[in-house]
Amino acid sequence: MPSFGPLAFPLQALSWLGNQGTRAIVAVLLLAIAVPPLGELARPYVTHAIFLLLCISFMRVDVAMLTAHLRRPLLVVAATAWTTIAVPALVGSIGRITGVDATAPDLYLALMLQGTASPMMASPALAALMGLDATLVLITLVTSTALVPLTAPLLAYVFLGETLSLSPAALGLKLAAILAGALAAAAAIRLALGIDTIRRHRAPIDGLNVLILFVFASAIMAHFLADLAASPFRMLGLALLAFAVFLLLLGTTMLLFRGAGRERAMALGMMVSLRNMGLMLAATEGAIPGTTWLYFAMSQFPIHLAPQLLRPLAERLRPKALPSGGTDHGLTSPASE
Repeated sequence: MPSFGPLAFPLQALSWLGNQGTRAIVAVLLLAIAVPPLGELARPYVTHAIFLLLCISFMRVDVAMLTAHLRRPLLVVAATAWTTIAVPALVGSIGRITGVDATAPDLYLALMLQGTASPMMASPALAALMGLDATLVLITLVTSTALVPLTAPLLAYVFLGETLSLSPAALGLKLAAILAGALAAAAAIRLALGIDTIRRHRAPIDGLNVLILFVFASAIMAHFLADLAASPFRMLGLALLAFAVFLLLLGTTMLLFRGAGRERAMALGMMVSLRNMGLMLAATEGAIPGTTWLYFAMSQFPIHLAPQLLRPLAERLRPKALPSGGTDHGLTSPASE
């Protein structure tokens, strides 16, 4: 890596962090739990972190792969319909069939907010860390996010009635501003630095992604230790449910999209199972019951642990690396473990 004067040491530190791959994502969660005060400091910057993650994803997108996906839009359309319409309908229906909506309405609210949310802004970064097709994930993320202001309020009303009041206009404006701003910033960075420079500095950019993900984990896990001490069995049950929902969405999506190739199916499965509950919290202005908050906190465990646990499977599914430097899907090739 060339010398950048005063920036040399920060770049080296970010490179080291980025080269830790999915292990760094696990460390982020553990550190967020171990130092609760960091959560209070990070909370005001969650929206900024969302913007930066999406900006980095746009900045690193492989234009050639983007064009290839757009020439054959059927896969993107199907994945978008699945994650924005079918998934919340599936979650809502299972909740009603099992009686969760009547016996545990606060938990049912949490599940519906999770189901109606768009994929996480960080999902392309996580897919890239696993060596999966992050460009496909990014395209579907954008199309899904664009539709959520229309689909989320409608589906929430169908399954929740008037217990939740969403503002489609406010949510739509916020999402549009984030997407447009991130796209403009990414275009400016690509124009100023060039895509070759961005690719050469893949490792420090991966490290920056890890630091930004830490903002999410810190903000939502700030009270984890206190809640665990107060009601350990309740927290364990919510954690098991969060993993069950994650695995259900991952497995079902991989099964449905297996015809697109196993690697693409897993990339879509990761995206669909990682829901952007932060935006739904913003839409409801945080006016949700305590159990809903706790479930959102427990959902951070599959989000941060799954990339590490599932990476061996991803390595078996993705194409073999090319001699010239490997297959990075235009975003990154994580360091070998």
